[in-house]
Amino acid sequence: MNVVPTPPQGQLTLCGAASQLVRAGALAEAERLYRAGLIVDPSQWECLHGLGIALARENKPVEAAIIFHRAILLRPDSAPTYSNLGNTLVLQGQTEGAIGAHRRSVVIEPSGVEAYCNLAAALVERNRLTDAIRFYARVPALDPRAIGALAQLVFLRRQVCSWSGLEQQSARLLSQLPSETDRVSPFSLLSAACSPMEQLSAGRLWATEFKVLPQSRHHHDTAIRGSDKPRLRLGYLSADFHIHATAHLTVELFESHDRSRFETFAYSYGPDDGSPMRRRLEAAFEHFIDLRGCSDAEAARRIHDDGIDILVDLKGYTQDARTRILAFRPAPVQVSFLGYPGTMGAEFIDYAIADRFVLPFDQQPAWDEKIVHLPDCYQPNSRRPIAEATPSRKECGLPEDGFVFCCFNNSYKLNPGMFDIWMRLLEAVPGSVLWLLEANALVRDNLRKEAAARGVAAERLVFAPRLGLAEHLARHRLADLFLDTLPYNAHTTASDALWAGLPVLTCVGGTFAGRVAGSLLHAVGLPELVTGSPAEYQALALRLATEPETLAALRR
Repeated sequence: MNVVPTPPQGQLTLCGAASQLVRAGALAEAERLYRAGLIVDPSQWECLHGLGIALARENKPVEAAIIFHRAILLRPDSAPTYSNLGNTLVLQGQTEGAIGAHRRSVVIEPSGVEAYCNLAAALVERNRLTDAIRFYARVPALDPRAIGALAQLVFLRRQVCSWSGLEQQSARLLSQLPSETDRVSPFSLLSAACSPMEQLSAGRLWATEFKVLPQSRHHHDTAIRGSDKPRLRLGYLSADFHIHATAHLTVELFESHDRSRFETFAYSYGPDDGSPMRRRLEAAFEHFIDLRGCSDAEAARRIHDDGIDILVDLKGYTQDARTRILAFRPAPVQVSFLGYPGTMGAEFIDYAIADRFVLPFDQQPAWDEKIVHLPDCYQPNSRRPIAEATPSRKECGLPEDGFVFCCFNNSYKLNPGMFDIWMRLLEAVPGSVLWLLEANALVRDNLRKEAAARGVAAERLVFAPRLGLAEHLARHRLADLFLDTLPYNAHTTASDALWAGLPVLTCVGGTFAGRVAGSLLHAVGLPELVTGSPAEYQALALRLATEPETLAALRR
């Protein structure tokens, strides 16, 4: 989401001083100055607009929307105000209203890059991916330096598997990194052919968005634990304490902490879905704190006041992250773990938890965090429920006979190079099919067209709808071999397959994101399924598909 700034002030008025405070992250002080300016003159559009931005960043979207509506009454032709109103409506879940506000911004200022980006982002929230791609695609012509929009365009095209010309667009994006003019979402680069150093540059630039004034940061004693605290206070910060892949992996980890040594705190800023998983997570911690109604500064204050010694961030730069909480330095030691497979490039993150395979120490120059290794695999795995009843192949649209290659990875991890290998495997193994996740409405048609273009019958691609976890794991029993992706491996999807007894074949990449499946396979004692090149990957997949006894031994 892109905030459209208040126009610069000619002199250091109350409004101008408040704008500087917003840029420095001192939002509460900025709000005070804006309100003081409005007392002097309630008709100051600049103060109203700036106050709306400060309130939105303070996690007060309802109040912010009211202020933006007031600003629109003063300037009904203000594209920035409509854009920022749209952003606050997205935060409230009012995406149709947000789309309307962003469309108005585009009409007022048809050359406005931020307006198109914000409209596209709102359309993504409604899963209107074709429309979002169309609006992101307009940005490069308006401003070739706006590579953040280009990165989102490339990522969305990966999501729908629209590959024509995609590699050229991706190469152009990477050729413009690092950028001095625009920030690129580091997450969007994980599925690109991006080096660790390029990921570091993108992370550092992204982290500049979360800087706060030095005097706003919390300060800590040098000793983590004092004599009055016999146990380490360990906090976990996340939006995913509900039915979510991260929760499925970690719930037993939280339940297993030694309470004679650790006092555990969950800091949740995501939804309470009322599920059994949510209730189980609440019971797993000694303290479960809901931060949804808090601004980032208030959330950081709460964590600091709780005396947390080590704060573990489970989100990184993934969806719904509230990274600015960490920028206030609420804990003396702050750690990135599990949610984001890359460096954050942020001075307020001290350590990254990994293992010797997924992130060897020779990668340290590409990471601002100090690398810490767990002994086997960095990824925890809670026991998962598997439905006792296995569906039939017919029920899942699979042939009764024939080899079933499978990949349930997210669609943005798929790419033409891996797909070429998969199509060659289908050609080489008569009667085989490829079983994929139907991630969105466009994936099925696009991938079947890609198969046909490679001479493979479209019906040999079978698509699986999303199911609940227990049923999803049970249907893995129908597949013969899970084919991993590169440069972004299967993560939770790999552990799901292994948990269900389905062998996973992977190829090792050069980044954390491309080495996770290899780490899991080493941990379960199947290093022979970890290949070092696409050619080796293809050859081993063909061998396993044509040597039933070898594959059966791996499955056992």
